[in-house]
Amino acid sequence: MFEEILNTVKQHFAENPEIAQHIPADQQEAIHNEIATHVANNMPASGETGGGGAASGGGLLSGLFGKVEAAISSGNPIASAVEGGLVASLTSKFGLPAAATGAIAGALPGLLQKLMNKPATA
Repeated sequence: MFEEILNTVKQHFAENPEIAQHIPADQQEAIHNEIATHVANNMPASGETGGGGAASGGGLLSGLFGKVEAAISSGNPIASAVEGGLVASLTSKFGLPAAATGAIAGALPGLLQKLMNKPATA
């Protein structure tokens, strides 16, 4: 599951150079790992959502990411705290400036949408 999230993070940033330009080239791999780790760590255990794959209606990824994306786009304080946790982590671990962390935080809803719509893999 982590590898799927990590690959999606890398793909999302590769497809969005306006976001990727804010990430120093020598830190890209570590930052991609940090983002993927943060997403994976904020997912509930598989039993909490009824199981299933990313493409199933009640699946782990679709359930979680649907809720998180809706919360982020609506300005939900809980989602903002999750987003803030990632921003704080990127700032403290990598010393990224506000422009970089802001671009990454702004990319989270699109990244979550991409993960939510990804077909399930075995």
